[in-house]
Amino acid sequence: MAWEEWDQLKAHAAERQSAHMQLNQLDPGDGGRYVPPSGYGDLKVKNESLTKISKSAHDLYNQLWDKARVAVAPSDSAASDLSKQGFELGAGLQHVSNRWDQQLKSLMDACAQISNHLQVTKKLHAGDENFIERQMSSIDLLDAGFDERVGQPGDKNPVYGKKDEKKE
Repeated sequence: MAWEEWDQLKAHAAERQSAHMQLNQLDPGDGGRYVPPSGYGDLKVKNESLTKISKSAHDLYNQLWDKARVAVAPSDSAASDLSKQGFELGAGLQHVSNRWDQQLKSLMDACAQISNHLQVTKKLHAGDENFIERQMSSIDLLDAGFDERVGQPGDKNPVYGKKDEKKE
């Protein structure tokens, strides 16, 4: 077999194999460029960020309660007075007031949900972090106790502490 024929057979085999190779995933939309996951995890949210967002949502809720809600009562009163005087504008103003109240409640509810969700998320992540730290520290201690290669060759493992001289 000539070298040219061998090179041609290798090229055909490579073409067939690459045509059949397929990863079991969707195209990420970036032209197929592979981005490996980071070694420290993909999600990083600091509690300070969650606290700031939660506080902003809570402050917005309070401002809406204090300032935006106040506009409903005078509008309802004006709409009632206009309707009693025979003006059709009263019904229109009442409709606007009702819609304002509905939208305000919806917005306030969304602010409350954001604030509450972030507070709960912060507590859950703190609990998870604490659990992981406890598990990892116990694994490290256990691992150090079994690892006889800790320290200089011939020395006792410092995890076990100093040997009591009186017992020997």
